[in-house]
Amino acid sequence: MTLTLDDFDYALPPELIAQAPLPERSASRLLAVRGMALADRRFAELPDLLAPGDLLVMNDTRVLHARLRGRKASGGQVEVLVERPLADEREVLAQVRASKSPQAGSTLHLEEAFDVEVLGREGEFYKLRFPEPAQALVERHGRLPLPPYIERAAADADEARYQTVFAREKGSVAAPTAGLHFDDALLALLAARGVVTAHVTLHVGAGTFQPVRVQNLAEHRMHVERWQLPQATVDAIAAARARGGRVVAVGTTTLRTLESAALAGPLAAGSGDTDLFITPGFDFRVVDRLITNFHLPKSTLLMLVSAFGGLEPLRAAYRHAIAQRYRFFSYGDAMLLDRADLIRDDDAI
Repeated sequence: MTLTLDDFDYALPPELIAQAPLPERSASRLLAVRGMALADRRFAELPDLLAPGDLLVMNDTRVLHARLRGRKASGGQVEVLVERPLADEREVLAQVRASKSPQAGSTLHLEEAFDVEVLGREGEFYKLRFPEPAQALVERHGRLPLPPYIERAAADADEARYQTVFAREKGSVAAPTAGLHFDDALLALLAARGVVTAHVTLHVGAGTFQPVRVQNLAEHRMHVERWQLPQATVDAIAAARARGGRVVAVGTTTLRTLESAALAGPLAAGSGDTDLFITPGFDFRVVDRLITNFHLPKSTLLMLVSAFGGLEPLRAAYRHAIAQRYRFFSYGDAMLLDRADLIRDDDAI
């Protein structure tokens, strides 16, 4: 069966798009999906759904204050969203919103604090040069970039709640949102249960919010994102396999990191750029279970989870979630998905 963009569309009532986090991180709901079997749980019950010896792999990226406002030399207003820092620490790729596109060689005055030079275009992004190391200036003067479907400005509470409690490595412009449900108390309960944790890093780009715009999925090109896989995590995965535990990815970013690192052969530590686009039919080599939020219609992330859990099970799960008034997207509720080809009858759900 040839799938097209329309196979990943669904109607979502706007009021189900979560506009703010719940008071407690782990108070969100959790929809357990094992094939066509569904169970409504609470995220705080996650330790009951995992087995001693399982391995949770989390993305430890930290969200930058990547949104900056300013003006062109002509006086026109601009908004810059840093997509990713480049090898030269003063240069970045960024989205620039302005009434007229800025030209190469022009300058933008940002946050009433400093000027950046427009070096030119690279596809849909602009290459900008900052007067000092870009990441430091962005962190000092920028604003937290909440997703476009959250219809309010970032508040003080978002400074903590739009970061995971295990965020360490600065470099993302969007949070790895499956990790937002974990708090220190839940991590302690998981450890007491005998669940092991490990980390990867994938710096999430703004492209994570972009819908696919071509009917033929083979024509879509992913934005490039930077990942790093430590040797300690490779060793933890091998140890989990040896003791019969399962590898549980916290979020699609973690899954893409692990599967990208295994594309060329056995899983090995390293770093690189990935534009891996996962659609149904993909051969998963590393991840056994996936914790994820609910994703946008026609998005690459919805295609990924459909590849992982099965197209029909995911359609049924989304229909159920809408009917049961789950909260959607970044500050919304979560799912626990079993990989379609690895479903075990003895799994709790």
